[in-house]
Amino acid sequence: MRFTSVLKKLIVENSRFKVLYDKMVTPSQKALEKNPKAKGLMTFDILKRIIFADPDTKAPENFDIDGASIDDMDKVKVGKFTQWMLKNFAVPTMTDEMKALDPQSKEFKNAIKSYRELYLEDLFKMTEQLQFFEKVKQYLPENQRDINKLTPAQLKDIFANFKLPEKKQKELEKKQAKKTREGLKHAGGDIIFEGSDWVLIKVEGNNPTSKDAAIYYGGYKDYREGESDWCTSAPGLTWFERYIKDGPLYVVFPQNDNGQVGKRTGLPEERYQFHFPSSQFMDRHDRQIDLVKFLNEKAPELKEFFRGEFAKGLATKGGKKVEIVYPNSSAGKYVALYGFDDLFANLPTDIEHLMINNTSQTPIALDVPETLGRFKSLDALVLQNICKSLPDSIGNLKELSFLSLPDNKQLVSLPESINGLENLSFVNLKGSNPNIKIPEVLKEKMMDQGDGFYYVM
Repeated sequence: MRFTSVLKKLIVENSRFKVLYDKMVTPSQKALEKNPKAKGLMTFDILKRIIFADPDTKAPENFDIDGASIDDMDKVKVGKFTQWMLKNFAVPTMTDEMKALDPQSKEFKNAIKSYRELYLEDLFKMTEQLQFFEKVKQYLPENQRDINKLTPAQLKDIFANFKLPEKKQKELEKKQAKKTREGLKHAGGDIIFEGSDWVLIKVEGNNPTSKDAAIYYGGYKDYREGESDWCTSAPGLTWFERYIKDGPLYVVFPQNDNGQVGKRTGLPEERYQFHFPSSQFMDRHDRQIDLVKFLNEKAPELKEFFRGEFAKGLATKGGKKVEIVYPNSSAGKYVALYGFDDLFANLPTDIEHLMINNTSQTPIALDVPETLGRFKSLDALVLQNICKSLPDSIGNLKELSFLSLPDNKQLVSLPESINGLENLSFVNLKGSNPNIKIPEVLKEKMMDQGDGFYYVM
C-alpha cells in the first residue's frame, strides 16, 4: 500500500466520529439558511448511544461514555455497523401503514417519532443481534451475509430463527462441558446465603472480576441456550458499569434446578437478578417480577435474609444517598414487606441525604421513629406528604443543614431539640399545616422567604 493510501486510511479512521457528527448532529447549511434555529438529524447523546450500541466500537479502558465530550470521542474507534445503524434510525423501513400516510401530515411525523423512540429503546437488543450475526453469517445464505442489504426486521428474524447446520451443532454439543453446583462459585461473586430452597449471590464493585461474575451468572446473555437475557451479562457492553455504580447486583438461584439448566454454564435456567437502587427485579427473560409476592409466597427464607441487605441496597451515590418515592420504588417495596419502622432501623447509618416522598393516593401520617437519630452524617432530610411528628432524636443530626417538610398537613409541631442544630440553614414547610408550632429559639432565627420557605440565620 502506498504511503498516501496509508495516510488517507489513518485520517479517515481518526476523523470518523467527526464525520458522523457533522453529518448527523450539525444542521446543514441549506437548513440553516431556511431556519437559523434548525437542528441536525439527532442529538450528540443519541449519536453516542448508537455508536456504543455497535458491538464493534472500541473505546479506551474506563472510558466515561455518559460524560464524554465531542473531543473525547476522538479517542473512540467507531465500529463497522454504526453507519448501518444510523441509516436505519434516520430513514425508517416504511411499513404499509406508514406508506399510506401523507409524508407532510402530523400522523406521518408521529409515526416516524414513535419508530425512532422504539429504535433507541431496543438498541441493546440490536447489539446482541449484531454480535450473533457476526458469529453465524458464514452459515447464512450468501444474500444475507452483507449487513447493508438487511433491514433491522430481517436481522431480528435471523436472530430468532437461525439454526446451525446439523453437523456443526453436533460438534459444539461434544465440546460443551456439564457443570455441577460448583458452578455457583465464581470469582467476583459472593454466596451470601444458602438456604433449603434458594441460593443468593452478591456481586459488587466496578472491577473486571465482578464484571466477569455478572457476565457468568447471567450466562453471557446467551438467552437462546437457556441462560438469561440480562443486559448486565452482555460481554463488552457498559450496562454493568451503569448499574453497579449505584449498588450491588443480587443473583438468585433455586437449589433444585429440576433438570433445566443453561447449556452454556450449566446453571439453573430459573434465575433472578435484583438491583435495588433502580428498582429492577428481573427473571431470566428480563421481565419485572412482583418482588413483594415473590418474597412473601415463593421465597420466604429470602425475605428474612433480605431485611438487612435490602436496606443497604437502597443507598446510592456511593452509599450516601437514599431517595424513596413511596410506593413506586425499591423502598416502597421494602415498606410493603417490613414497614417504615424497620426501614429507619436498617438503612446505613452513614447516609448523608434522605428523601421520602409519598406519591400514593392514600394519605400517610407517619410518626417518624426515634431511630432517625442514627444518621449522624445526615446533611439533608426531605419528608414530603408523609409525616405527622418528628422525634426528639432529630437533635442528634448535628450535620443537618437542609430540612424540607412539604405537604405534611398533620404535622403540628417541630421538636424543641431542633434548636440544637447549629448547621441548619434552610427549612421548607410549603403546603404543610399553616399553624405548625415552631420552637421559639428557631423561630427567631428564621427569615421568611414566602411560600413556606425559610432561611435560618
